[in-house]
Amino acid sequence: MHTRGQTIIVSGGSRGLGLHMVERLLEADNRVATFARSHTEAMDQLTHRYGEEAFFFEGLDATDADGVTRFVANTQARFGGTLDSVINNAAIGQDQLLMHTDPDTIRQIVDINVTGPTLLTRAAIKHMLLQGHGHICNISSICGSRGYAGLSVYAGSKGYLDAMMRALAREVGEAGIFVNCVAPGFFESEMSSVLRPEQLNTIKRRTPSGALSNDENIFKVVDLVISGTTNMQGQVVFVDGGITS
Repeated sequence: MHTRGQTIIVSGGSRGLGLHMVERLLEADNRVATFARSHTEAMDQLTHRYGEEAFFFEGLDATDADGVTRFVANTQARFGGTLDSVINNAAIGQDQLLMHTDPDTIRQIVDINVTGPTLLTRAAIKHMLLQGHGHICNISSICGSRGYAGLSVYAGSKGYLDAMMRALAREVGEAGIFVNCVAPGFFESEMSSVLRPEQLNTIKRRTPSGALSNDENIFKVVDLVISGTTNMQGQVVFVDGGITS
């Protein structure tokens, strides 16, 4: 582990990759805050195990700008110090051709994958600019740079994160804030479960490493990105077994 003693926000931390990252960051003596719309048993267990070091805010809609701003302020006040890192992880997937994707689904993907991380980042950098340091890490996807049939809206949302990251890195880099993306390939997750088994098998065959990544592979790269031990700025780091090479 590289990251220790930080105050870190992880969106979408109640399950899947997000939950894995929250657990691993807490294990390393970080203070971690996350939020979700509904109650989860997993977060109950973590708050019981780690006490004041884990902050779970229930009932927050990521598209509620005022609510997100209050959550960030409450996180900093609760932990009594700086806000060191934000990991924009919350997202939903898609497995449907655009012509068959209804407008409500498009709006939902854009709300969660685009509007949510933008509002959280906006709220966080206001604190980071005042303190003179911080890390923003977006969990992007190889879909943001490569085309996959049936994932056009999802791919567009991840491409947005990559583009926003590059521009924001130039806006806030001189203030000591580092902004990067970690882009997993398809990995064993609830999101990849929307893909058919034959699709996943094809992806595995085309991956030079011969295997899909897992939560821990991705977390280790995220941990490095937010550790403050690199001079990485405005980059998309792929964790995909070489499929984009």
